[in-house]
Amino acid sequence: MSFINDNNSQQNDSQNRQIKLASRPNGAPNFDNFAWETSEISKPKDNEMLLRTVYLSLDPYMRGRMSAAKSYAESLAIGDVMLGAAVCQVVDSNLDGFESGDLVVANAGWQDYSISDGTGVVKLDKNMANPSYGLGVLGMPGFTGYMGLTDIGKPKKGETLVVAAATGPVGATVGQVGKHLGLHVVGVAGGAEKCAFAKNELGFDDCLDHTSENFAKALATACPNGIDIYYENVGGKVFDAVLPLLNAHARIPVCGLISQYNATSLPDAPDRLGLLMATILKQRLTIKGFIIFEEYGEHFPEFLATMSDWVESGIVKTKEHITDGLQNAPQAFFDMLSGDNFGKTVVKVADVQ
Repeated sequence: MSFINDNNSQQNDSQNRQIKLASRPNGAPNFDNFAWETSEISKPKDNEMLLRTVYLSLDPYMRGRMSAAKSYAESLAIGDVMLGAAVCQVVDSNLDGFESGDLVVANAGWQDYSISDGTGVVKLDKNMANPSYGLGVLGMPGFTGYMGLTDIGKPKKGETLVVAAATGPVGATVGQVGKHLGLHVVGVAGGAEKCAFAKNELGFDDCLDHTSENFAKALATACPNGIDIYYENVGGKVFDAVLPLLNAHARIPVCGLISQYNATSLPDAPDRLGLLMATILKQRLTIKGFIIFEEYGEHFPEFLATMSDWVESGIVKTKEHITDGLQNAPQAFFDMLSGDNFGKTVVKVADVQ
């Protein structure tokens, strides 16, 4: 479903189309939470550049920023342009090191044009075959998966790794890097198609459908030696099934909890906090949450060089879920949060020129 009619669906050089936060969601977001506006295209001042959005990244963390609840980053204010990383092309530059035509990744948000002073901007190869990869496997999600696994997970050859959302951009990176490092990798995904992709295309040893009635039993069968690393980005019943299988000194990097982002209260269930705390103590677990660029930003060049080589050589593969048109960003966002995407969710806003 489109957010607007098709009369204003194409990017042009005379106005800036923007999608703003109109209201805060109560539970799952809907179209009423967004506002479509147009404005004049700003001109860059000294030490600034004008960017034109080509690809927009949609990521689960955006749901948290729509809320007023306290978190690791400041919430969006009502009326703000929805935030998000984007692959952009430089239109006009008064900034050293950037010139018209350059491709960059910047925090441009859900809009056609943005002004940047270069802070946090990463320049891409103008000739790269898939610029959108800068938002996925070669961007924040891939970086999150790589650093969470290698630094917090501390993998050792022969160990068992379980990763949820196995075909998403983070989970797919985690699983493939884990295989490359000699781990036994078990993925968790929603549906037979995604599980088949994780095994047949990404090379996971196994992948289990979390919607199946016997999921917990199947996970135990797939991990006969227990679980040494659980990469957490989902939460909910997946973690419930993982908890009793965790080995002594297991490591749990936590980068997200997508199953809970739309929750308005705690689930109706027995209190499992005591069980969790007892397991942490008895199994001497390491559980660490992290925000990727806050803690690992200086490692991005190293990651990008390594992952670029792995992608080029085929060690790491990627799948994208691309939606055409800025006006379709809200629906693509809803689909991602409900698991109706398959791969890294990207909105194609315009062509590279």
